Order: sequence, then C-alpha cells, then structure tokens
Amino acid sequence: MLEFDQPLALLMLPLPLLVYFLLPAHKERVSSVRFPYFRSIASATGQQPTSGSVVVSRSFLQSLAAVLVWCLIVCALAEPVRVGDPIVQEKAARDVMLAIDISGSMDQVDFPSSDGQRTQRLDAIKRVVGAFISERDGDRVALIVFGSKAYVQAPFTEDLGSVRALLDQTEVGMAGPQTVIGDAIGLAIKTFQASQIEERLLILLSDGADTGSRMTPINAAGIAAKEGIDIVTIGVGDPAGSGEQRLDEQSLKDIASAAGGQYFFASDENALSEIYTRIDALAPREVDTASYRPRDALGQYFLGLAVCIGLLALATILLGSRRRRAA
Repeated sequence: MLEFDQPLALLMLPLPLLVYFLLPAHKERVSSVRFPYFRSIASATGQQPTSGSVVVSRSFLQSLAAVLVWCLIVCALAEPVRVGDPIVQEKAARDVMLAIDISGSMDQVDFPSSDGQRTQRLDAIKRVVGAFISERDGDRVALIVFGSKAYVQAPFTEDLGSVRALLDQTEVGMAGPQTVIGDAIGLAIKTFQASQIEERLLILLSDGADTGSRMTPINAAGIAAKEGIDIVTIGVGDPAGSGEQRLDEQSLKDIASAAGGQYFFASDENALSEIYTRIDALAPREVDTASYRPRDALGQYFLGLAVCIGLLALATILLGSRRRRAA
C-alpha cells in the first residue's frame, strides 16, 4: 500500500496552473512594418530570405512530459512509502530461572520413575525439567546448577533447545558434593539484576539441606523478595534421612514463604511432573506482543523517473531543432 509521510506537499500540484492563470506571460507592443507581399519583394530584389527569430511551439508530448515531471517531483517531496503487511513480534515478558541441585546425594538410585522402577534422582529430574523447559515458549529461561558452589550453566535465553541440551549434559558432582542453597539463590539474584523484565520466577530444586553457604538461604530469599523475584521450591530427597542426606523441608518452605512462592514435595517422578504442571498453571506463558508494518521509501524512484522523462523531452526538443535547421 502506498502512503505519503508529508501529504501536505501534494497541495503544490496545481501550483503551475495558478501561476499560468494568475501571472500571465509578459507581452510588449513594438512598432513594426508589414509587407503583405514579402515573398514577391524578395524575389524582385533577388534576395534569399533566411531564418529569423522563431518561437517554437510546444508539442503535446512535451507538454505531457512537463506535467509528469512536475507531478513526480511533488510526489517525491511528499515522501512516498510502500507499507507492507503487519508483522507481529513476540518477546519474553517473564524470566524463569531453574536452580538444580547436583550435589553428591543426587546420585542416589532411589527415585521411583513413571514405570515404577528405581532411577537416579538427577536422571528423573532431567526428564521432568527438560519437558518443562520445552513448554516455556515465550519465556526466557536460565539454568543454575549448584553443589559445593553455584554456577550459571545457561544465562537467560529464549533458545530453549540450548538450555535443555546443557541440562542433559549436567552430571552429579560437577559442582562439588555439598549443597549451597543460599549461594545458589544469591547467584540467581545477581543474574536477575541484568534483566530488564519485571516478571521474575526462580524454581529451586534440592534433595538436601544447606551445608556451606556464605549467606543463609532465608536471608537470600528475603533479598530476592525485595528484588521482585518469586521463588518456588521443590524437595525430592528423604525428609527422614540423616546428616547431609536429609531433606530440610522446613528451610525450603521458609525460603518459598519469604519470597512469596510455594513449596512442593515430590515423592516420585509422576509427582514431580505433576508439580511442574501445577507451576506451569500458576505461572502461565507470558509474552509482550508488538506489531509493525515495514515501510520502504520510494521518493528516489519518483525523482529518477522525473529525470528520465525530462531528459527524454530535452532530447526530443534538440532533435526537432536539428531537423528544422537541416530543412
């Protein structure tokens, strides 16, 4: 569709007509001698008449060319643009951070899978969390893994395939044998600070108790709440265990409560999958939609066509003048 960014310039189109009617051509009367029998006189005196002043009349094609050139110049001044079909763009409206415990206890082969078999805890988590990541189309997702230290495995990105691939490559013990939940939350807060998106969600999964964080998980959760980060915690370990193998449910509940989230306990893979389904319902996909229509400037084409027509008209005039001289 053709549009003009400066449509008021089109008001100049009738300007030549206004000049023609309001400012007529200058005329001047001068004395002259008329010879009604000029050719007879010239023949009697033996003179050969030669060309004098000639007012060349404008042909129809030349007049048409002048009109077209003027119209094209005015249209170019009006800044014509070609407007394309609307293009809709979607961008993430929320950042989702996944913090996964990969301490030594995640190597336990005691987690009931969907088929009833006992499987490694981390393997079951990979399957469930991987499916959850694949369904986050429209969100930016990041991945943190933690053990004795916390690491950003994948920064915030909309490339969900890459995040899932990095999750699949994660192995137990890569970050050390202990569990630093507080440091993982602190690293998540630092990562979120680089984000300009207001909706922020941290999903933290652990099977043990905090054993060596520089900042307590509760204090870290309080800071996260001030930063506008909601925290959902998930426990997958054994609440009746002992030492570092014991799941500290109360701490996970306190973390979620301090950051305005919820705590869930997963006893098996089906329960874990159901938890992520509930999280997906609590935090549905959110996107900001923006649409625009591409605009291509066409003024240069109008000017180019005007130049071509003008040169063609000028060539026609010069050619006609040579023919008259030759005659």
